[in-house]
Amino acid sequence: MELPSKYLQEAVEAIASLPGIGRKSALRLTLHLLRRDNLEVSQFANAISSMKENVRFCDTCGNISDGPKCNICSQAKRDQSVICVVEDLRDVLAIESTQLFQGLYHVLGGIISPMDGVGPSDLNITSLFGRLESGEVSEIILALNATMEGDTTSFYLFKKLESFDCKVTSIARGVSVGDELQYTDEITLGRSIQHRTPFEQTLSR
Repeated sequence: MELPSKYLQEAVEAIASLPGIGRKSALRLTLHLLRRDNLEVSQFANAISSMKENVRFCDTCGNISDGPKCNICSQAKRDQSVICVVEDLRDVLAIESTQLFQGLYHVLGGIISPMDGVGPSDLNITSLFGRLESGEVSEIILALNATMEGDTTSFYLFKKLESFDCKVTSIARGVSVGDELQYTDEITLGRSIQHRTPFEQTLSR
């Protein structure tokens, strides 16, 4: 249905372009913004614009940050010898919420998915190997989603990590197959981190 204003139409189309938002939801959100006063809408728009302009990625781990280093890599108290490999920020937040992991992270920025045209070169993988060259890292934890794509990425990393002198483990399968870490409850996720197993054992299951 054609809307009575081209400006309203453009706003709806812009919001509908976001993942998980259909046209009806986009129209509802647009009409809600239309009813807000000008200052509130301006603050909303400025927050989005400022985020786009100023948010960057940590030079060390690839996590979202406001500066060269994220707040986790900047903490001297974190265990520098353990790196937990995750897909994106949502997984970092999920694991941090358990308060049971005190190591560092490495954010891939995605997972290998041939169907979507995403290969190893599209991910933040090379810098992970660079972090291992210091010899300070004794363990890599593969904490990727228990999906086909997540398992494919874990296996790829495991084979590449064989040339480094470090232990490679995987979070325990307290996280059900097909589940995503960001939707897993804190207790289950915390136990999966604590009871991680050598990655080779996951291959024989």
